Amino acid sequence: MKSCTVSSCIMFPGQLCAYKGSVGFTTNILLSCADRVKLTFEGPEEEGEDEESDKPSPVLLPKMASTFEISLISNAEFVSRHSQPECGYALQPDRWTEFSIHTMEPDNLELLFDFFEEDLSEPVVQGDALPGHVGTACLLSSTLMETGKSNGLITLPIMSRNARQTLGKVRVDYLIIQPIVNFSCDMSSSFCKYWKPRTPLDVGHRGAGNSTTTAKMAKIRENTVASLKSAANHGAAFVEFDVHLSKDLVPVIYHDLTCCISMKKKANAASVELFEIPVKELSYDQLQLLKLAHVAALKLQDHSDATDDECSVSDNQPFPSLHTALESVPEDVGFNIEIKWICQEKSGKWDGNLSSYFDMNIFLDIILKTVLENAGNRRIVFSAFDADICTMVRRKQNKYPILFLTQGHSEIYPELMDLRSRSTPFAISFAQFENILGINVHTEDLLKNPHYIREAKAKGLVMFCWGDDTNDPENRRLMREYGIDGLIYDRIYDWNPEQPNIFKVEQMERLKKELPAEMLRSCLCPVVNNYICNGTDCTTNDMHTESNGVANHQTV
Repeated sequence: MKSCTVSSCIMFPGQLCAYKGSVGFTTNILLSCADRVKLTFEGPEEEGEDEESDKPSPVLLPKMASTFEISLISNAEFVSRHSQPECGYALQPDRWTEFSIHTMEPDNLELLFDFFEEDLSEPVVQGDALPGHVGTACLLSSTLMETGKSNGLITLPIMSRNARQTLGKVRVDYLIIQPIVNFSCDMSSSFCKYWKPRTPLDVGHRGAGNSTTTAKMAKIRENTVASLKSAANHGAAFVEFDVHLSKDLVPVIYHDLTCCISMKKKANAASVELFEIPVKELSYDQLQLLKLAHVAALKLQDHSDATDDECSVSDNQPFPSLHTALESVPEDVGFNIEIKWICQEKSGKWDGNLSSYFDMNIFLDIILKTVLENAGNRRIVFSAFDADICTMVRRKQNKYPILFLTQGHSEIYPELMDLRSRSTPFAISFAQFENILGINVHTEDLLKNPHYIREAKAKGLVMFCWGDDTNDPENRRLMREYGIDGLIYDRIYDWNPEQPNIFKVEQMERLKKELPAEMLRSCLCPVVNNYICNGTDCTTNDMHTESNGVANHQTV
């Protein structure tokens, strides 16, 4: 298959958003002085075309025109347009207005933001052809490119139409999306929107479960290879875990953005103090040497978890690399990889008190390349709470799907700054707009509003659920009854015996149809023998499985 030509994209997400070809920029504009906005842009001029026409030139890629899209996203719907009204669209606090420009020349555009009064009955300036036109802000895309950052905030002056006068200023959040460096995508296989209908899938939360902050903690350290394998051995179709980067840019598996390390005080050698430090400030080798404690231990001054792991089995070692997990966990077990990124609460507080983080393009390129080059035939589903991360993953590669994580309306977690994250209906509209696989919703919200599941599925979206409420077997029963696609919960070993997962069962079903029963019964493979016993009229089978367990599974 021929590889795809990927352009850059410039986006302006929020109250205002824009995309750009091979590179992407996103901008968020918050205004109080004007009620409507229109974005126009001009590309590079063709210079010296006549003079150079007679000269031989090397073979070049054909020029591609820049494309422009406006999207309006709300709780109720999303609308995409390639043109705008003469006086732009009204800015509404409960609507996400996004402008997207795709171009092959991301550093050579002039962007003009024209602002209008909502009352368009008469011109602000006498004789002005544009009713209600207040002023204009100009942004050169090269200004964004020169920052060297994938995302950020820039302030622009708004100039009046009839005089060289500054009326005010506008803050613009931008996002630049670039193709993965030194990696070519092709169309040989793509699962970005593919989902085979099955009974609801069991997904092991952090592997075998939360071992740090929940009421009933898992008996195996979370987010370790041992935890992932334990969930896999008890029938988990997928294992869910969090991935971010060490200081030396190694993708590591760990839930929190910070961790606590123990330090001995000089005055008292027996006294130990806990010190919180961002994971991104430690190299991979340093992370492997840590005497580790969870951040929750800092409040309690609990040093019990800050133990010496020198004698521990390697599978129990915290901070395993993503590459190690891909090599160590059986390939028939899918990975639900949550891409960890800093989120900002509506109050202004940042996750882990980290207001700055890695460059988003570099961060994602490293994680995506690790998966694309080492996943083999493993099923992969990405997920993220950050909507821009979802957008970038969808546009950077076309092989694996991504789910947008949302807490919806919650009494447990504080509301996030990003409008797209504040409600499940908004998350549904965003997932439709970005054409991603679906959403992953906090079970608390779904128990109050089970119709969200029907609405999402009616719009062609896949829905998973997460949260402590999912640990209750009665809630899991309800979620299955409502039609959820995947349940992420702790301690799967409490509910399922050691058994093959649904994907292994499907494989055995195919073998059963293709091979004689005598040959299958004579197979020495314990998985096959276990399946044959469970799949036939074995009356001694007394397994403790939930309604979607392997013993009750029917092949789709």
